[in-house]
Parts: sequence; structure tokens; C-alpha cells
Amino acid sequence: MLTKLLSVGAMACCLSMAGCSKPTAEPAAAPAQAAADGKSAVAATVPASAPVMTPAEVFTTRCVPCHGATGKGDGPGSAALNPKPRDYTDPAWQDSVTDEQIKKTILYGGAAVGKSPIMPAQPDLESKPELLDGVIKVVRGFRKS
Repeated sequence: MLTKLLSVGAMACCLSMAGCSKPTAEPAAAPAQAAADGKSAVAATVPASAPVMTPAEVFTTRCVPCHGATGKGDGPGSAALNPKPRDYTDPAWQDSVTDEQIKKTILYGGAAVGKSPIMPAQPDLESKPELLDGVIKVVRGFRKS
């Protein structure tokens, strides 16, 4: 029963994260149209300018489903999770962890750092250090005095 609940919770969390990405501003041209326009088919499938997300938008789309909008670990996907997601408002936790530890957890996922294997990795943020640092600032901003 517990395994089933964990699977359902993990699935809900993953589905909520997968469904939250922002669509591009305009669809890419079809390869046939691109060929007619003299463009390569490969270039036509990649949007000219992918939307740039802010750290707050990344947190909202990827973290809120489990960690909640207020960072208390009470997102809609957290109900079926065990262990529960981290409460970012906890001053004791905030004092016990470095920015580098938070970064590793975000990039490599919970299992890679000895935490819950349900926490997914976000490896795409490794190539966006400013965005990753901004997400860490969002996490730090939840601290209660």
C-alpha cells in the first residue's frame, strides 16, 4: 500500500512538473515549409528565441507542486509523499545547509545527495548558472526569522 502511495505521489509530482512548462511564443515552421523558404529542416524545429524564465517562474513550475507556493513543503503533490518535501521556512534547516548543497540537490536530485529519491533532478539548470543561483535565492527567501 505504501509503495503504491509513493508511486502515485511521485507520478503526480512528475506530471505536474511536466505539464507546467511554458509554450513557445510561436510554433516552429514545419520542415516542408522551411525547405520551401530555403531554411534547413533542423533550424525550423528549434524556436528562434525560447522564452526566458525567471527564477520565480522556475520555482513555480518545478518546485511548487511538492514544496508549495510558500515553501512549507505543502504543495498539492506532497499529500502522498513520504518523506514530506523540505520546509524551506525552517530557520534550523536554512542554517544547516549551504548554497552549494542546495545547488547539488536541485541539479542531481534527492537520491544523488542522500535525500528522497522522489525529488527529481533538474540537470538543464547546470547550463544556466544565473538562473540556478536565482532559484537558490528564492529558496533562501522563504526563511522565517
